[in-house]
Amino acid sequence: MYRAILTAAAIGLATLAHAETKVPQSQAEISLGFAPLVKTAAPAVVNIYAKRVVNVRESPFMGDPFFQNLFRDFAEPRPRVENSLGSGVILSEDGIVVSNYHVVGQSTDIRVHLNDRREYAAEVLLADQEADLAILKLKDAEDMPFLTLRDSDTVEVGELVLAIGNPFGVGQTVSSGIVSGLARSGTATGNARGYFLQTDAPINPGNSGGALIDINGALIGVNTSILTRSGGSNGIGFAIPSSLVGQFVEQAREGRSAFARPWAGMFGQPVDADMAEGLGLDRPGGIVVSELHEESPFRAAGFAPGDVILEVDGEPVNTPAEMIFRMSVAGIGQEAEVLALRDGDTGVTPVAMMAAPEKPARNTTTTGRRSAVPEMVISNINPAVLGQYGLPLSLTGVVIENPGPVGARMGLRPGDVLRGIDGAEIATVKDAERALTRANRKITVEIQRGTQRIVSRFRL
Repeated sequence: MYRAILTAAAIGLATLAHAETKVPQSQAEISLGFAPLVKTAAPAVVNIYAKRVVNVRESPFMGDPFFQNLFRDFAEPRPRVENSLGSGVILSEDGIVVSNYHVVGQSTDIRVHLNDRREYAAEVLLADQEADLAILKLKDAEDMPFLTLRDSDTVEVGELVLAIGNPFGVGQTVSSGIVSGLARSGTATGNARGYFLQTDAPINPGNSGGALIDINGALIGVNTSILTRSGGSNGIGFAIPSSLVGQFVEQAREGRSAFARPWAGMFGQPVDADMAEGLGLDRPGGIVVSELHEESPFRAAGFAPGDVILEVDGEPVNTPAEMIFRMSVAGIGQEAEVLALRDGDTGVTPVAMMAAPEKPARNTTTTGRRSAVPEMVISNINPAVLGQYGLPLSLTGVVIENPGPVGARMGLRPGDVLRGIDGAEIATVKDAERALTRANRKITVEIQRGTQRIVSRFRL
């Protein structure tokens, strides 16, 4: 009996030893392990080492609880090299790679290491800090292993997933979990804002830019951040959906260096339970339009304040971040089908997806040496400026794009709106130039920062 059991076990082991290596296709195969899947997908996930030079002011008062803030702008800026470590995913045979902006953004030297020990230099084709995505191109690369993109709208909560990356720089690592949430918005950390997939697959520092794949080896998301109190994984990680990654790759191949988002030209707010009852909805959902710019494509399509936007291209939108995501996935130059509620009736309206218009012209100007605030970059406000700095739609005038060294010491910031200089109202760049040239040793500057009006007086 005992010998028969050993013989049967030996036959079983021999059968397993000669089993074909393939991607798991059923629950029974998955129970045997993820090894075939990892062998297929891991070669397309890379380690990224990036360097960037930043100017840092090293004040002698650093560490002093009182004087470090008082004298932080008085030290001479000195260049310092910063190193960053992260992951990336190869998406094409010719070496197109996606990673996070916070891994490679503004880097001067990028090295990409494959898990077969090959190494390539890389350049950034397109980068966007808000989405925390960057598209790279490996130099002199061909016949690269790569992952295909799956439509992230087909992903469901509960699906098994693997996260592949380089946590803490220990080398390529694979962790498993499930998709634990969809349509997460406003929850990711860092610069990224928008719409995310949530997973409980362990993600740690260094996993940024790595792959989140399904059981067929397709990319469904790019790992970007975690929610944590300790700095390690607590089982709540976020990935940028592959649908948005696809748009980034498309624009990079078109030759864009900055990601172009469709402009809504609209402000709105999520519909809560109280609002839903007043609007005649059976449950909270959608975004109620509160304001439309005169150049807004939604206004051109017939939308008005009080309309409730429920879906974009058949997908529900319940927050402004979700709506911007859906518009971004649709892409510039396309039409999105928008389902809305108006006067108790629902209907679908096509809306053109367009970039924010540069009308009127920015007339971007850098103030000269004779100006009271030299080397300050200012522009006329137009829809593109409103979208870039998140300014109110009704705002007009002049925006500070770069305060320059003197302006920075005065406390001016990018995105501040110039309202007045020495009592003179500022409506255009020309007005600002004239007022700054006439200023004497004392200057009074009135700015708008967000909803605040600030009046400051300075001795030059």
